Amino acid sequence: MIAVIQCAANKRVDAGYFHHANGRAVQFVADPSKITSSDRYVFARPDDIAREGVSWRDLLVQYNLSPNKNPYALLPAIDLYTNECYRKLASKVGRGNTYILSAGWGLISADFLTPVYDITFSGAADPCKRRRRGDVYRDLRMLPAAEVPVLFFGGKDYVSLFCELTSHVKGPRIVFYNSSKPPAAVNCRLHRFDTSTRTNWHYECARAFIEGRLRLPEA
Repeated sequence: MIAVIQCAANKRVDAGYFHHANGRAVQFVADPSKITSSDRYVFARPDDIAREGVSWRDLLVQYNLSPNKNPYALLPAIDLYTNECYRKLASKVGRGNTYILSAGWGLISADFLTPVYDITFSGAADPCKRRRRGDVYRDLRMLPAAEVPVLFFGGKDYVSLFCELTSHVKGPRIVFYNSSKPPAAVNCRLHRFDTSTRTNWHYECARAFIEGRLRLPEA
């Protein structure tokens, strides 16, 4: 079984930043034009060109090819976020079977070294942070064409990206939701998680799965 969980805004205080050639830390956002310049940060989108026609995303993939060399002290994706639910989920299904659906980077593996970023699909977010449906992103797609069930724990704003980045998966894809109206999830199985929690309800759903209290739909 494989578990996919959406990313979170809160990152660990000891998380590392990618660095620009000028020495400043890079803060990845959805729209750098909506931020005042800073002496401390370079603001960029993941697919902006970093140097010589190479994007920041491509540089990050190259950086991960030598995980033992980590000069920027980047954390694995599963350890980047403050909520312990991420680590507990990985303990339940195994780190190799855990993936993060990131609004900035795409569908990444638990151990993918990931820099601090501030990008989300949330409509309540500041304009500089909000990724919109029409924005062009070269999202990473690290999940193999698995034949085992793939569970998705995430809000409705992330369902569309999950469906897109897992369209090659051969096994059943199960999307949990808690809204009164089921989300559009092409070729996925929908399963309602009943809770009165509205904000970040997917953590409660993931905890129920971790603790063996979540009823999974039958094959």
